[in-house]
Amino acid sequence: MIRKLLATNNDILPLILRVTLGLVIFPHGAQKLLGWFGGYGFSATMQAMTGMGLPAVIVFLVILAESFGALGLITGFLTRFSAFGIATVMLGAVVTVHAKAGFFMNWSGQQQGEGYEYHLLVIGIALALMIRGGGLASLDGALAKRVQ
Repeated sequence: MIRKLLATNNDILPLILRVTLGLVIFPHGAQKLLGWFGGYGFSATMQAMTGMGLPAVIVFLVILAESFGALGLITGFLTRFSAFGIATVMLGAVVTVHAKAGFFMNWSGQQQGEGYEYHLLVIGIALALMIRGGGLASLDGALAKRVQ
């Protein structure tokens, strides 16, 4: 089981995808966990998101997935698991918040809310990483050699 989770090759494509996605998602996680990048931090995020009706355990998992999942992608550690967590968060965001605003993000400021086009891109990249693994320069690749 662990061997399958870590399995990857030295392909550069997953490296590009995972580092890019990790760098894009990390600030969102750091906002929620640490209050960085204009965020509110852990306690305020828990309060705000549970106030929207989400169970506390789900909010906690969202914070973990966005912060530690992003770091996992950047380093290539448990890439498939990290990508799954981020894809799940994005799917949840679409269903609970963004679907009602339609497809497009609110570039012009003329719609109520942000659409889900960004979320679909993240889900697509995460799916590719779940299929291919961490690729070149991933901790998964280094660990897989030791687990054999």
